[in-house]
Amino acid sequence: AGSAMAAVQDVEIDPEGTFKYILVRLQRPGGEGQRHIVRGTKAAEFHNHIFEKVNPEMEKLGYECKCLGGGKIDHNSKDKKIRVFGLSTGYGKADHSVTVEILKKVYTDYEITWSDDKK
Repeated sequence: AGSAMAAVQDVEIDPEGTFKYILVRLQRPGGEGQRHIVRGTKAAEFHNHIFEKVNPEMEKLGYECKCLGGGKIDHNSKDKKIRVFGLSTGYGKADHSVTVEILKKVYTDYEITWSDDKK
């Protein structure tokens, strides 16, 4: 079971631009083993569009998903900077500090910051 969980990418976000993101907790039914993943894309007009795509994918792998909140990501790949901010109207604000820790695992050479600013 651990290997299937490891196979899920920590982060899937657009390579450039400003877009909505959500923080999702994956858990095995029965609560054994959990982890957090970050998903964000410009293609999503609303935060729930991201969740509606992630949830069935994860259910197929045998996870229960819970959206822990959302916000926005400003991804500047040229300057290697990511800014996490804002909130989701539907899901509330994600814990951006958790999001940043996850992003740092993937974008190791980036400057990654967060704030509670709306813009």
